[in-house]
Amino acid sequence: MIVLLSFIGLIVLLIAGFLFWISSNSYKPPKKEILKLTHQQLPGFLLSNRLHLASWNIGYAGLGKEMDFFYDGGKETIATATQSDNYLKGILNILKKNESIDIWLLQEVDKKAKRSYYKNEIEMIGKNLPAFNTVFATNYKVPFIPFPVLQPMGEVESGLMTMSVYSPKLNNRHAFPLIAVWPDSLFLPDRCFIETRIATRNGKELIVINTHNSAFITDKKLMDKELALIRNLMMTEFLAGNYVVAGGDWNMNPYNFIPAGEFNGHRYVPSSLIMNKSFMPSNWQVVSDNKVPSNRFMDMPYEKGKTGTTTIDFFVLSPNIKLNKMITVDLGFEFSDHNPVFIDIELTGVY
Repeated sequence: MIVLLSFIGLIVLLIAGFLFWISSNSYKPPKKEILKLTHQQLPGFLLSNRLHLASWNIGYAGLGKEMDFFYDGGKETIATATQSDNYLKGILNILKKNESIDIWLLQEVDKKAKRSYYKNEIEMIGKNLPAFNTVFATNYKVPFIPFPVLQPMGEVESGLMTMSVYSPKLNNRHAFPLIAVWPDSLFLPDRCFIETRIATRNGKELIVINTHNSAFITDKKLMDKELALIRNLMMTEFLAGNYVVAGGDWNMNPYNFIPAGEFNGHRYVPSSLIMNKSFMPSNWQVVSDNKVPSNRFMDMPYEKGKTGTTTIDFFVLSPNIKLNKMITVDLGFEFSDHNPVFIDIELTGVY
């Protein structure tokens, strides 16, 4: 009995010590933080009223077509080293082929993580696209994630990355509310969005928001709080006469989303969350491509027509912005569990 009690005491002590260590090293970002801009000096104002933007959750180059994921009903945690290398090579190639894009909004970019074999993806993407300025906001920083027990995810430092052919006036990180209480909060992302401000020639500014909203939400009130933070900033800036674009991985379907035709041969499954129609006034545009899915489910390796797919990556545009074109590029989820989405827009009254 004494041996058993000693063993139980040791286990409790180890767990308490582990939680103390994690708590002591927990990432505690402020509600608002100015982000450092990297790379070179580029034009400080828009050279044209026409812009091309793209958003892509690259899945930290670890969620390609061969992968499933334990958080989404699958079994795997980490891709093999060869798979990870191939996924990242493919992602870098797609980015390089689209250097004509003015602003890239990327999500799930790893800085230092076991799951991506400690590759600094920020640095590698920056070197791959040297003509862009970049800014990075951490939204997931944990020294060790012990789940699943038999194949723990380990250390993770990851976030959002905005790339631009301009030199923004300012880049801010805005924190979303915490999605859980202690101790669960120690092992989950600290969600956020990036606000990027670029000057225009008419004295106004283009405000670009790069967001990655919470997934696996059981409390709809949390979703509403996240959307309210974005909405408040967007409305404030538009009422001040500025132009506003918000894009990224919203982790929810746009309201009234209905796939067109055969969804390019994919099996459509609605998201468990749907954006409320009242999110923005009716003169704002929520734009998505209903012909091609932007995201696939991770309960199984990808198989076209069998794996569930949906659309959770899209853009929201202020009324003073004209949409010319919006497309989702079907990459067959070869390198990530998301497809990139592209928009062609015009700002009215700039020139």
